[in-house]
Amino acid sequence: MEENKETLEELFQSLDDVVEKLEEGETSLEESFRLYQKGMEMLKSCNDKIDAVEKQVLILEENGETHEF
Repeated sequence: MEENKETLEELFQSLDDVVEKLEEGETSLEESFRLYQKGMEMLKSCNDKIDAVEKQVLILEENGETHEF
């Protein structure tokens, strides 16, 4: 499986574009379903990226030591 190299900002913009197309109501049922699937895949990519960042966040303790979030 190819790893998604888009940044979170790019993914959010792409999701916004998908939502706008769906809200227009000008698409066929098949196209709406394809856009929905694409949006759900992008949402999963966003969640995966956010989870990865959360795991990298370090907490600085009072004594100057750090540990993972």
